Amino acid sequence: MTNDILDLLAAICLLLGALLSLAAGVGLVRFPDALSRMHAATKPQILGLIFVVLAIALESREWSTLLLLIPVVLFQMLTAPISAHMVGRAGYRTANFNHELMITDELEEAVERATAETLEAAKREAKREAD
Repeated sequence: MTNDILDLLAAICLLLGALLSLAAGVGLVRFPDALSRMHAATKPQILGLIFVVLAIALESREWSTLLLLIPVVLFQMLTAPISAHMVGRAGYRTANFNHELMITDELEEAVERATAETLEAAKREAKREAD
């Protein structure tokens, strides 16, 4: 009886993980710009992975399997936000986003300041080379 319940829970977790991963894939294809796609690539994908790992752990029913799967989830949880941040900044700097979809633009001032500093440094370098 207990094995049947654990098998059912594993199947449900696997189905939920597959649906969330499918939703992430559909979002990557359907969303209009890089900033929107960033959410589709990270949020449902990580939760989908957690459900798949939980299904594997429930099906295996061994602590050693769970101990091997925990670092997979932790690594994904640590790297997905960092990669999403880098994709978002790259999308912003290459203007691969729809400005009308943004509510607030907190990065605009920092990018303008960095651009001005880069131009100023280039001018100083050109002046130094001319002298």
